[in-house]
Amino acid sequence: MPSVALTVAGSDPSGGAGIQADLKTFHQFGVYGEAVITLVTVQNSVRVSRVEMMTADLVAEQLAAVLEDIPPQAAKTGALGSAEVVCAVSRVLGSFEFPLVVDPVMLSTTGMPLASEAAVRVMKRELFPRAALVTPNAPEAEALTGIAVRTVADMRRAAIALCEMGPPAALVKGGHVGDDSETLDVLYDAGQYHEFPAPRLATMHTHGTGCTYSAAITAGLARGLTLVDAVARARRFVHEAIRTAPGLGRGSGPVNRTRRGGGRSQTRD
Repeated sequence: MPSVALTVAGSDPSGGAGIQADLKTFHQFGVYGEAVITLVTVQNSVRVSRVEMMTADLVAEQLAAVLEDIPPQAAKTGALGSAEVVCAVSRVLGSFEFPLVVDPVMLSTTGMPLASEAAVRVMKRELFPRAALVTPNAPEAEALTGIAVRTVADMRRAAIALCEMGPPAALVKGGHVGDDSETLDVLYDAGQYHEFPAPRLATMHTHGTGCTYSAAITAGLARGLTLVDAVARARRFVHEAIRTAPGLGRGSGPVNRTRRGGGRSQTRD
């Protein structure tokens, strides 16, 4: 039987981010993907013009239906939207033992809010202690911890601060940090730092990168990889996905989530 992974996130009709990106990523890692929708967006590579939140009871019912019949080996959360939905997700998932990856999505690529301030507060209080891993990018880590994240040392301090909120591990993604030649992600797990460098790619086509990264980690955990191995494998997958982005859309287009390559590259190594 295949391993099963669950995503609890928002819908992107353009297919670049959210549950669409997560399910495509799960497929590439050979796991069966399930999806609970928390919000629906009207968006493409250029804009996000509308966000409609699901009610907390509807999200909870979706979760209950999945968990009673096909429980996953690992799960992830993405954009959750409201404090009520965060509470519902925390309550339902709290009784299950599978690892949970929390991607604390606050803004879309184009800057549209995808979580209220109240939702972020509840996320820190209720969901982070349930998580096996949290995966903020540098701006999200800064907002969550109050630590200005400008250097690798800042990323390390922010990772520790995130773990003090409850999760045993934190991955701070450094796409917004560093120089023009390299990016670096910092994982803090069990009192140890693990660093994942990669060449920086000059491209505008990065839509859904964070979703893809957290989904790839979740898929690895569902298949029984250690956290460090799951992050390392996911990091390589995301780098290649950006490098081979298919160049779709007039704005920040989607990354490539197939192993066959994505057509013309929009990057410079």
